[in-house]
Amino acid sequence: MSSDPLQGKRILIVEDNEAALEGLTLVLRRAGCTVMAVTDGGAALALILGGFLPDLVLLDMMTPGLDGWDFLVERRGDPRLAAIPVALHTSLGVASEEWAAGLGAIGLLRKPVQADRLLDEVRRFLRPGPVG
Repeated sequence: MSSDPLQGKRILIVEDNEAALEGLTLVLRRAGCTVMAVTDGGAALALILGGFLPDLVLLDMMTPGLDGWDFLVERRGDPRLAAIPVALHTSLGVASEEWAAGLGAIGLLRKPVQADRLLDEVRRFLRPGPVG
């Protein structure tokens, strides 16, 4: 039995780039996570409100339909959603840890992210207490 804190964690990935989505999913599943993957914020909201309660959402900011900003606005307005930690996964040049925190996220992963860094950061995001 693994003592890896990722084992059994539920991760929701919101990513419209198929290659990035497949890569993130593969790495996290190999680490023992249960992964659900969707291509926009609207599908993520529907999944969560339908009963899938992730331990973490990895959120791409620029998706078709309901984008990352809209997802974060919806999240703030619903206590069930606000309780779920969100980490931003983006290639936006303006992105910084401070920017992510200002949007209500617990952290930031810059695209493209290497597998080891992804796992290290997701472990950090899932630790109890403040991230940092």
